[in-house]
Amino acid sequence: MFHPDLIRHPDNCPALVLNADYTPLSYYPLSVWPWQTAIKAVFLDRVDIVAHYERSVRSPTAEIKLPSVIALKQYVRPSAFPAFTRFNLFLRDRFACQYCGVGRDLTFDHVVPRAQGGRTTWENVVTACAPCNLKKGGRTPKQAHMPLYVEPIRPTNWHLQEHGRAFPPNYLHDTWHDWLYWDVELEA
Repeated sequence: MFHPDLIRHPDNCPALVLNADYTPLSYYPLSVWPWQTAIKAVFLDRVDIVAHYERSVRSPTAEIKLPSVIALKQYVRPSAFPAFTRFNLFLRDRFACQYCGVGRDLTFDHVVPRAQGGRTTWENVVTACAPCNLKKGGRTPKQAHMPLYVEPIRPTNWHLQEHGRAFPPNYLHDTWHDWLYWDVELEA
């Protein structure tokens, strides 16, 4: 019987990476490895194969089905706090301007402008759309009469993981669903 995985190019067969406790290393961005890295980790005995694609790769002496879900053998302790990056800032703020709620033409804004002594920290930078950023200019939200939807905080990795679940990746193989959504409330 024909299976869609059989016509899939190996480069389109990433492996979902689970920690040793079978939870995803990261939800957003989703922790995936290219097929070559996954195969190498299998041969180095660093991971267990949990599920595989129907697609295989061959060498002169072996054939192996490409792993679609792998679990690390050694637990990787996640860091408590994420790096301060533009992407993580947007994720913390759910990809929405913190002044008007729009989700396009996003940039970032210093709540207390640097010209007034504001620093580039989690607690002083928010996601803003370009028009709001321009309108606010070098003023504080109070001076510009532009209240924030949510006061900025330093998020934890857990915080960002929870926000990331609201933004599913473009590609989810059928074998990944049980591992990504195991804690979702079931319908009656």
